[in-house]
Amino acid sequence: SGIPAGDLPYLFQPFYRAAEHRKSQVPGTGLGLLISKSLVEAHGGEIRVDSIEGRGTTVEVWLPSQAESSARGGAPKAA
Repeated sequence: SGIPAGDLPYLFQPFYRAAEHRKSQVPGTGLGLLISKSLVEAHGGEIRVDSIEGRGTTVEVWLPSQAESSARGGAPKAA
């Protein structure tokens, strides 16, 4: 259903839930995106949310390849 523009800056804050979901009976703790961001960044990646209220939301995750991770100083994976 999309996220209102006013809620977008707060999506990665702990326990934050968009106003629409606080009013409705949609279950959740407000921790999913925060945990996702932590995991993605721990692997040297990035996460981004684009949303248009009334149309939908896209969550984009970028993770580096093993070669990119090694070039950035990350530990290579064991074979």
